Amino acid sequence: MRNKTAVIDIGSNTIRLVIYDYEPKKGMREIENIKTVARLKSFLDDDNKLNEKGLTLLKDALLAFNEIIDYHGIQDVRAAATAAIRQAVNQQEIVSRMKDETGVQINILTEEEEAYFGYLAVIHSTPVLSAVTVDIGGGSTEVTYYEHKQLIHSHSFPFGAVSLKKDFMEGDQMTQNEHKKLIRFLKSEFNSLGWLKNKKVPIVAIGGSARNVAQIHQQLIKYPVAGVHQYWMEEKDLQETNDMLTAMSKEDLEKLDGLSSDRTDIIAPASQVFCELYKIVDAKGFMFSKKGLREGIVLKELMKRYTAPLSKDNVFMESLNELAFDYSINKEQADQMVSLTTELYSHLCALNVLEENEEDLKLIKRGAYLYYLGDYIDSDSSSQHTFYIIGNRSIDGILHRDRIKIAAVASFKSKSMLYQFLEPFQEWFSDDEREKMRIIGALVKFAYSLNGSKRNIISQLEIRKKGEGLLVTLFAEGRTIAEEYQAGKQKKHLEKALKTNIELDFKKMVIISNR
Repeated sequence: MRNKTAVIDIGSNTIRLVIYDYEPKKGMREIENIKTVARLKSFLDDDNKLNEKGLTLLKDALLAFNEIIDYHGIQDVRAAATAAIRQAVNQQEIVSRMKDETGVQINILTEEEEAYFGYLAVIHSTPVLSAVTVDIGGGSTEVTYYEHKQLIHSHSFPFGAVSLKKDFMEGDQMTQNEHKKLIRFLKSEFNSLGWLKNKKVPIVAIGGSARNVAQIHQQLIKYPVAGVHQYWMEEKDLQETNDMLTAMSKEDLEKLDGLSSDRTDIIAPASQVFCELYKIVDAKGFMFSKKGLREGIVLKELMKRYTAPLSKDNVFMESLNELAFDYSINKEQADQMVSLTTELYSHLCALNVLEENEEDLKLIKRGAYLYYLGDYIDSDSSSQHTFYIIGNRSIDGILHRDRIKIAAVASFKSKSMLYQFLEPFQEWFSDDEREKMRIIGALVKFAYSLNGSKRNIISQLEIRKKGEGLLVTLFAEGRTIAEEYQAGKQKKHLEKALKTNIELDFKKMVIISNR
């Protein structure tokens, strides 16, 4: 069963249409994303009334979105308005006129709802168990605090990137005096919330301003993989980026890679918000999540129809299922890979050839399940395609560093190719970590060879020491001509990694009939 939902997000800075598709076996994915910059916040007059020009901009955007929604044949449309409309004294007139003139029923989100939807998206798409979330819009800033993925506190501040620019920047560039005033204001606002102080947890930021900060930093350091979802920054990274943004002229900002043209005038105050919040929270890192308000709205609706449309407790597995679906991974064969690899690992640990480690076992299972998924594109260059796909695809529930480790194991072909793939990531991993990936990769590749006929006929294995080497006995439910050839050919990688000889002994299982 497929469900398509269109979400119209009417913000203070932008109005955006996003279309989502949900299938129980595949999960939720974004299939269309269109935005227009409206700056509705700037069309609120001194009495906080949205003027006629603002109403016309909103109407034109909704009519344009209607055409796209009709093209996709979508019946489920969710239009949500945030701070600009919420703060407008003529909000009921806005809702009524838009319904009459465009047919779109707008739901004005409360401050609590806006914060909750952002939190809901974060816990279903990131690995962070406890965090402070922040979402800077054009006219408001929502923060939440959750522990073990349970919401504890939430709050909406009546300021956003557009309003901060208006209140603290007279020109195109923030002066030193304006900068000091902004910092004092933000410290005062954040200090007013006692539950924000000294939480010592990561900050998970959502929204366009956070995305731009992450993109800018990636460009500055020539980040070697694609995607900003779950991109991690330390305090020094955040502060250095902020110092640069607040010091740059409008002309320089317009040329800055990673910065959207519609945010050149508001990125400096937004970036300062992140820095001041980081200090108040005494945060342990800063991570961007591309899943936010809109995804939360869809998730809330899906939760009414399904018991658990997505798992907040096993986010990675949900994303793994999506990968398997997209690249036609044979689940039975993938499960056999995981079974064989973990059994090999267990025996080698029991013999003290390897040291048992929970993180290593997790990496083994993930790498084994996704091993050579690049076959879907081209079997002759499966290793290269596998590394590229996993390394550059957004995968919920793991940080980028862990994604590269999985890519290295799942694509393992040889030591030389592994080190070639890891060349752009020299600063990410120590020599010991690279050697660990080599051993695990060789183990997974050897397990792959034990299913050479793709019939899952190896049902049991044993490993014991024999002289200076190892004897691996493999029990099969059928003839093993393909397995013997492949395993004999591929064991060399494991022998070199373990620095020991491996002897193979294939035995046919005797099937006893009850007849």
